[in-house]
Formats: sequence, C-alpha cells, structure tokens
Amino acid sequence: MAIILGIDPGSRITGYGVVRALGPFKQEYLGSGCIRVAGDSIGEKLKIIHDGITQLIAMYHPDQVAIERAFLGKSADSMLKLGQARGVAIAAVALQGMDVAEYSARQVKKAVVGTGAAAKEQVQHMVKQLLKLQGAPQADAADALAIAICHAHSFTTLNHLGGATRIRDGRLRE
Repeated sequence: MAIILGIDPGSRITGYGVVRALGPFKQEYLGSGCIRVAGDSIGEKLKIIHDGITQLIAMYHPDQVAIERAFLGKSADSMLKLGQARGVAIAAVALQGMDVAEYSARQVKKAVVGTGAAAKEQVQHMVKQLLKLQGAPQADAADALAIAICHAHSFTTLNHLGGATRIRDGRLRE
C-alpha cells in the first residue's frame, strides 16, 4: 500500500496529488492542491516550488513520486520556465533520497481516461470518478492526481508481474 505523490510542474502553478495504492487499479485519495508561485526573481519562484515539494514530502511521507515529463511547448521561453520548475521539483525529491518516475502527458491521459488525446476536462472528470471525490479538483491538481494514478497503475501491474520494487525512467528496478 504505497503512498504516491504526483507532481504537475509549472512555472506559475505546480499541482500536486497524493494517493494510496490499495491494489490493482484501486487508489484512495489523500490530498491535492496547488503550489502557487509568486515573486520577482526566478530564484524566488524556484525556491517556492522547492520548499512546497519539501513540505509535501514531510507532510505525506510518500513512498514514491511521479512527475509529468516535459513536452514541446509553443515557445522556447515557456519550455525553459517549465524545465526549471521540473528540475527544482525533481531536485527537491532527490534531496530527500527518493527517485522520481516520469510519465508523458499521453501516458497519463491513456492510463486515466483511456485515450492519450483526452481533454483536461475529461481528465478532471475521470479523476473525480476514480477517486470518488465530491467535486472535480482544480485542473492542475487533477493533472497531478492523474500522474499519481498512472504511476499506481504502472507500479502495481509491473510489480505484480515482475516483483519490482520501484520504477525509474519507465523501467523496473529490483
């Protein structure tokens, strides 16, 4: 029964979602929300993300962490900012001595909705249904919960098949 922290990194809003994997394709909702980034300098903004992720790890004590893999954006500037947010989130996790599994947006959508081309609203709806939530979570939190669910599905299935203890870079690790 692993606790999984899912992270949807962003330069302005970093979503997070925490679930407990109860078995094959069954998760329990533990929490979700957003780290809202403000500040004048890039250093201040990245420190907010780092501190937020560190606090989440201290609060939830996850066994595993998963993050969305970078994708090609519309502008180089947006991609650079997203890469910085991802990097500091991964560093915050690594400084706690934990590995981070990475999943593409298509993998996450396929695991949660059934199609890699799903819209954000479909992801929100399925996260609400799968976790039996009263209402749909905010979009960034829903994406982070979807990342955690995707990891739970992957980890539970692969662990069952091969006896792996963790997933790193999409591969089983003994």
